[in-house]
Amino acid sequence: MLKINKIFLYDEPTVPEIKIEKLKKFIIDTFSVKVEIRRNFFESLDTNIFEEIARTRIFDLKKPFQKHIPTSKEVDFEKENRNNTQQEEMVLYDGFKIQEIISKEISKNERGIDSLHIIFTNKLTCTFDNNDSRYHARAIINSNPTIISTSGIVEAPAKPKGYYIELMTDFSKDRINEIKEKYKEEFIEYHDSKTSQVVEGYLLQSIMYNETGDAFCEDKKCRLFNAHWQKDLIYTQLKERKFCQKHLDVIEKLSVNSKLS
Repeated sequence: MLKINKIFLYDEPTVPEIKIEKLKKFIIDTFSVKVEIRRNFFESLDTNIFEEIARTRIFDLKKPFQKHIPTSKEVDFEKENRNNTQQEEMVLYDGFKIQEIISKEISKNERGIDSLHIIFTNKLTCTFDNNDSRYHARAIINSNPTIISTSGIVEAPAKPKGYYIELMTDFSKDRINEIKEKYKEEFIEYHDSKTSQVVEGYLLQSIMYNETGDAFCEDKKCRLFNAHWQKDLIYTQLKERKFCQKHLDVIEKLSVNSKLS
């Protein structure tokens, strides 16, 4: 039986391509669960919380998280919510540390296994991987609350190898735009019209993780496949858009039980 009785979706107004109302309908149609849309999570936080968020910034990709004392400029940046996803210098955040901050700010009355909070943000969330001793960008930080990073959707799955090879030869703005135009059908870009469809897959992963403890599938044809390449992300979420038989059975069972409850 579906453990989740209600899902809270926190919008990211700087990325209207999410199409939050459409995502709400997608969840309801798939699981028949209550869904409530809320404003951006970071808009109503107390001033001192923005300082805590600024402390989660990453400055060395090859070292585990080290909390630092943020400058007033960094705190003001967080307050004003000016994290433009196309800024020249991308700001990186420790995803687990931000998740801890968000968790503490959620009302006690809305915590628990029967409520799932999914926060959309344009902040680029990362996690440290002990296997190669470095940080990696993440599109999703699973748990409750779940963080789905719109910047992570663009930056985490790798673009085609040819894109990086050509980019190494010339970093001029004109050349970068030319290369992006050449490969534009092979990766998701900022403010991409396809963002909402891609996000559906991450919503499914979040719900599956909180229901079963397992968010991903090893089958590249399944929407729950954990894509490390943009080409795989596009294939599973935009072209194939199906589940493997194993997860189709799980989804149908959860959906039926939800409708009967």
